[in-house]
This record gives sequence, structure tokens and C-alpha cells, in this order.
Amino acid sequence: MKTSPIHTTSSVTECDLYSTQTTLPRALVLLFACASALSVANVYYAQPLLDALSVDFHISIAAVGGVMSATQLGCALALILLVPLGDILNRRYLMLAQLGALIVALIAVGLSTTPLALLIGMLAVGMLGTAMTQGLIAYAATAAAPQERGRVVGAAQGGVVIGLLLARVLSGFIADVAGWRSVYFFSALLMLLLAVLLWRTLPHQLLARQRPHYSALLLSMLTLLRQERVLQIRGTIALLMFAALSIFWSALVLPLSREPYFFSHTVIGAFGLVGILGALAAVKAGSLADKGREQWVSGIALLLLLTSWLPLWLAPYSLLALVVGIIVLDLGGQAIHVTNQSMIFKTHPDAHSRLVGCYMLFYSIGSGLGAMATTAAYDAAGWSGVCLLGAAVSLTALLFWKVTLHASVPSPAASTPS
Repeated sequence: MKTSPIHTTSSVTECDLYSTQTTLPRALVLLFACASALSVANVYYAQPLLDALSVDFHISIAAVGGVMSATQLGCALALILLVPLGDILNRRYLMLAQLGALIVALIAVGLSTTPLALLIGMLAVGMLGTAMTQGLIAYAATAAAPQERGRVVGAAQGGVVIGLLLARVLSGFIADVAGWRSVYFFSALLMLLLAVLLWRTLPHQLLARQRPHYSALLLSMLTLLRQERVLQIRGTIALLMFAALSIFWSALVLPLSREPYFFSHTVIGAFGLVGILGALAAVKAGSLADKGREQWVSGIALLLLLTSWLPLWLAPYSLLALVVGIIVLDLGGQAIHVTNQSMIFKTHPDAHSRLVGCYMLFYSIGSGLGAMATTAAYDAAGWSGVCLLGAAVSLTALLFWKVTLHASVPSPAASTPS
């Protein structure tokens, strides 16, 4: 019988960090969540700062979205090149090395004086911040006992959501007080403190005796992308959904920093806190997906994503409409995200880490394209152009889901590609 590369790589990388312990200490679970939040925040600090970067580096409004696109390109490279390393190297030492490199990248962004240096620094920050975040989630899953794995990974994922949203608030506040460069210097200091804490706290990992080659891991991801129909469909929905989210969040600073509001970066970043309500409400989507209602949740969530653009379009005239639109947008987006992962994980229970990497590739591509397109849309047609673009992308996601509805039902006993 021919053995698939997916089974081969996954079967030799399982290890038990706590073979005699039934549950992880609560403090360690909290550390995983906080470290995930701080790591992912680095990827999104720039969103409320695009107008300041445009002025400081003499970049046009139409082109400044490339800053976030460079960051998302770094995310994609991390998912392809760095995240799989956790299956063949000691995660404790790997993450500490990545933290050291991330500190250097953050300092480089803070010291950058040319657009090219800024873009290179942002690419490195996106790459290393993503590698840290996904590495921590994989570490949490490995460290947890099977009976508590969902709770522990859920805590780490919750940290990612909160970190993503709080990044905009922290970034805006620090920029108002001490300038945008201080955001990255402050984050470098936080990462240094985190490195010390992780070094003293993270458990040692017991590596398997037989480990796959790096090339085999990469090839197995290509096999999944090429052959797994559910991954292709739900990944495309994720690409469109994350593009819609990026279109909104990357452009929000532009109208709110101008008349009639003239809000500071702190106030603009605080709108990210509104999205926490949507993120918390979307947790219900996971339990519904466990009951086999993934497609029902998907349809409702995609409708929410589309309808959110009507109140968002009214943002220049009503802050209440803006708040309602943010809640609906993030509720729909988080529900789709949770449902996508639930369906994908059912296809190959023995390849979760690579499935995450493959799925998040769609996320990075969508976020990068959305950031680049939205600043061009704003430059051409203002806030109305941004909302029309977001609505068009959301409608495309809804129609794609409808067309592929009967082709994206995961089978619990899906065969592994050979």
C-alpha cells in the first residue's frame, strides 16, 4: 500500500509534553493566550497609522496600502516557510529564535527612513509575527492533554482575536503620545520581555525519534492544496471574507482623520474594541458547526458580511451607524472563520497543523489584496468607493458559497491524498 506524505509526516511528529499531567496549569494557558495576542498585534499595528506613514514617507494615499500588503506577504511566507518548522524542530528554541529576529525587525521599522526600508521591515514583521502566533497555537495543542486540547487551543485563538483588535487601540494611543515610530520600539521592548518569560516558563518539547524532512512537509502542504476540495472552497471563501475585513479596517483611518470628525489615532484605534462584541458572539458558530450546521451558519454569516456595508456607508454621517456596521461585519467574519476551520479540520484529523498553514495562506492573500485595493478605491471615489468595493467582495463570497454549496461538505472519513 502506498503511504501518503500527509500520513507520513503527521504520524512521526506527535509528541507528549505532559505525559503524566492531565491538565495544564491555568497560568500557562493564560501565557499562551497573552503571548499569541502580543505576537499577532505586530502584524496590525500599522493599520491606524497609514495616514501618518503616508505623510512621513511621502507615499500617496493610493499607494500607502502597500505597507499592509507587504506585511501580509510576510504572513504568507511565514505560513509556507516557517510554520512547518515546528514539526521538525524543538518549538521552544525555534520560537525564541524567531522572537529575537522579530525584535530586530521591529527596531528596523522604527528606524526606517525610506519607503523601501519600511516595506522590507514590514515584510519581516509580518513574517515573524505570524510564525510566532501560529507556532504558539501549535505549541499549545501539543502541550495540552487530549481531553483539554480544545479548551487550550481555544484560549490561544481567543488571544489572537483580542490581540488583533487591541493592536489598533494601542497603536493609535502610542502614536498620538510619542509618534508612530514609538509603536514599534515599544513593541520591541514587549517582545524582549516576552522572550524572557517564555524562556523561563515554556515546557521542553520531546521530539520524535523519526522526523520528516523539511521538503516533505512542504510537499504535503502542496498535496493538500491541490487535492482537498473542501480546503479549496472554504479557503476561497476565507480569502474573500478577509479581503472584505481588510478593505474596511485599512481604510477606516482615512475618513475618520478628516472632516467632519478629525479624530486622533487613539480614538480611531478604539473603534477596534467594538469588534470584540462580534468576536465573542461568533463563538456560538463553533458549537453550531459541531452539530453539523456549518452551511446554515455560513449562509447567515455571509449575509451579515454583505449587509454590514450599508451602515458602514453611513459612517461619515453617523457614528452610531459605524458602530453597528463594525459589530455586524466582525460578527459575520468571525463566524465564517470559525466555521471554515471546523469544516477543514474534519477532512484530515491527522494533518491539522498543515491544514492551518494552508488555510491561513488564503487569509494572507485576501488581507493583502484588500489593503492594497481599498486605498486605491478611496483615492478614486472616497468612502463610498470603499464601501462599494467591500460590498462587491462580500457579494462575491456569498455567490461563491451558494454555487459550491453541495461540493464543500466534509466527510469525517475523507481519504488522504497519495
